[in-house]
Amino acid sequence: MQLDQVRGYLEVTPMIVTAGQPSEAQFRLLPALGFRHVINLGLLDPRYCLADEAGLADSLGVRYVHIPVDFSAPGTLSLQRFFGEMDACGGDKVLVHCAANYRVSCYMALYAQVRWGWSQDRADALISGIWVPDDTWAAFMQAQRGALGLLVGSALDNA
Repeated sequence: MQLDQVRGYLEVTPMIVTAGQPSEAQFRLLPALGFRHVINLGLLDPRYCLADEAGLADSLGVRYVHIPVDFSAPGTLSLQRFFGEMDACGGDKVLVHCAANYRVSCYMALYAQVRWGWSQDRADALISGIWVPDDTWAAFMQAQRGALGLLVGSALDNA
């Protein structure tokens, strides 16, 4: 199975891929594909994750960071940590994933707006290509954009 067959797979840039949960076989492809980092925003719930993703990453020589984001209560601290971990990847290739790329798409959209100067429309298009955020996530995005000094109000607010 190829990595691009993971649910929600999206190449944001040639060096940043976002996705849902890869299988163990897909995870084992990462080093050969040039990935040096994995950031997992999912919870360690056996229904949605590998048994020992951190250990597997270590055995493959891939840096692994777990930032658990509660789907029903995303927060500022985890977003700030995500920004720091993304920055720490430098120019290396990174896979950022959660269960279905829902959490990740929102965090990545905010990161792209702040770090790369993406417009809100472009950031929203990244998200809407994956899912339509529920009320919790739409409110989170609006609050974070306000806190980060970004434009507030988008098509996602009415989704």
